[in-house]
Amino acid sequence: MSQYAPFIKPYVQYNEHGWGPCEVPEMDVPYQPFCKSDRLGKICDWTVGAQDKKFLNKYASTFGNNSQYAYFHEDDDSTFHLVNSARTQKPYQRGRYRPNLRNNTRGRGRNVRGNAGANNNAPGGPNTGTKYGKGRDVRRMVGRRFPRNAPVRLRESSVLVRADWVSIEEIDFPRLLKLTLPNIKEGEDVASCGSLEYYDKMFDRINVKNERTLQKIDRMINVPSTIDDPIIRRLSKSIGNVFATDDILATIMCCTRSNYSWDIVVEKLGTKIFLDKRDSAQFDLLTVNETSLEPPLDEEGSINSPQSLSMEATFINHNFSQQVLRIGDAEQKYKFAEPNPFEEPGVELASVGYRYKQWNLGNDIVLIARCKHNGVIQCPNGELQFLSIKALNEWDSKAANSVEWRQKLDTQRGAVLASELRNNACKLAKWTVEAVLAGSDQLKLGYVSRINPRDHLRHVILGTQQFKPQEFATQINLSLDNAWGVLRCLIDIIMKQADGKYLIMKDPNKPMIRLYDIPDNAFDSDAGEEEESSDDRTYPKTNDN
Repeated sequence: MSQYAPFIKPYVQYNEHGWGPCEVPEMDVPYQPFCKSDRLGKICDWTVGAQDKKFLNKYASTFGNNSQYAYFHEDDDSTFHLVNSARTQKPYQRGRYRPNLRNNTRGRGRNVRGNAGANNNAPGGPNTGTKYGKGRDVRRMVGRRFPRNAPVRLRESSVLVRADWVSIEEIDFPRLLKLTLPNIKEGEDVASCGSLEYYDKMFDRINVKNERTLQKIDRMINVPSTIDDPIIRRLSKSIGNVFATDDILATIMCCTRSNYSWDIVVEKLGTKIFLDKRDSAQFDLLTVNETSLEPPLDEEGSINSPQSLSMEATFINHNFSQQVLRIGDAEQKYKFAEPNPFEEPGVELASVGYRYKQWNLGNDIVLIARCKHNGVIQCPNGELQFLSIKALNEWDSKAANSVEWRQKLDTQRGAVLASELRNNACKLAKWTVEAVLAGSDQLKLGYVSRINPRDHLRHVILGTQQFKPQEFATQINLSLDNAWGVLRCLIDIIMKQADGKYLIMKDPNKPMIRLYDIPDNAFDSDAGEEEESSDDRTYPKTNDN
């Protein structure tokens, strides 16, 4: 007889019409079906305290309202106890660790002066709860940088859209970013005017410890519009069908990086298109922190308002571009084939050289544009290189949410440039496009800062940096093929319209370009309201600032 228990083969039901049992056996708990989407519950979770009401329904079963598997806690298990050895943190009580200031005068003085004996991170100390200091300081900082339910600031349009203007096209930035026009060759020179002074290499040795005061150079830079340029008028009779200036082209080609509103007037005469600016517009002013997460607030009378900062940046850029040159007699200048077409008697003009270049954009579109250089430099091998000289300015690092130049510029210049690329992406992209269009060999950037953040009239030069325009465009992720594609797209749209006057405007509050059909006398009233003078299209003299 075997010593092992006999094995009885179980009976397995065969379901011919599906799977699972053919019939439910009789038992106390009936069978309840469920699907994979149902949430299974847990019998017990030892990680959550029984007193925590937040997780009462965390593992509740969802098999139905009257589920036989649902767990209901009853207060009849008093015989069961669980020992919790984890340390419990007592809730913080206001004033619990407040030191006795009445009998601790010496300790209070030591803490206030920040001597070695002060523990700033101790409970009740000045840095309680956060590394930024007392709670009221944190609340003030949070209220300034991370406002809750802050009202959306609506920007004003650069020009008032009137009722009689007809909207032709609205192009949003995502569509413009998909455009591309590759294989555009470098422009050919068709005329060159003006004279340039040589760059002073001593400014390359300037640093924070060896700063240089920014001087006021009493020189004039004429920035006439496209139609008022005599060279463009002369060239339009023989070559080209699209005419513009480098700053107008750069504004259109870099429009996807702009936040502020701007506008460009377009005149179509037959097969010719003239891209121009309004006489009363502030088109030539530079923007400051336009692409920052916290752009300057529009406070009337403040030196840090967008309008005041634009005037200050333009003033700095003009003076810096002239101060870094070796100002001397006429023999130390590089002269182009033709004299400066904007000379005025009795007015000393700045060192600017103009190149009028042409590009073939395909589809019988020939672009003629006025570009400019700011200086020239002689390399050790005797080669001459043309410069585009620009200046970045620091006004208040704390208000601008930027790094402090005097601490980082000499040791971490890359961090300073990265901060400027974040806050002034549009301005730097436009400068790069202007340098590429002009064919400049170098893009010179100066770092100019206020002597005091509260004084917007006195500045110092803290350093300089140079780039090759094409390489810098790649570094700042600027696609020139996309820039040409945006320009070609707008030109094609205008070419299909009838002769007349049009307006290209950046929407002040949306990433969108709008094209309007406007009357020929749309801006005549604006010109009548302001008195015309010979200085309407020039920068103000620096001694007036």
